[in-house]
Amino acid sequence: MAEIPIGHTKEEIKVREKLIKDFYSKWISEHPDKKVWNKGLSEYIHVKFLSINETYEKASRSYESTLAVFQLTEILENAILINTKPAKRNTKNQKQFEALLMMQYNNIKLTIGRQRSNQELVQYCITVPK
Repeated sequence: MAEIPIGHTKEEIKVREKLIKDFYSKWISEHPDKKVWNKGLSEYIHVKFLSINETYEKASRSYESTLAVFQLTEILENAILINTKPAKRNTKNQKQFEALLMMQYNNIKLTIGRQRSNQELVQYCITVPK
């Protein structure tokens, strides 16, 4: 894997965005069903296009969050539910969800959306809070 820049310049963020996108491409080729069983919820968490977009936009802003993304499978399997809140109906990326599940694995925050249409759990974002 390429070296991950630690700074906050536009160029460094762009490099981290590309690393995250490349990681997801590789992950999807290794997980063609695009889902992982979460032990605590006893449900599958699905990885979709929205998962990749939201995560690379947010996680690429910091070195720590970028590193966290590379633990995707482990996070999806082992994160535990901390809180649930209603999704924002007037926010483009959240309107398809009825609820957001705030989960945690070590110091990593995993946000999951429960889809209105079919009740599937979809990975929404991965970050490391400051």
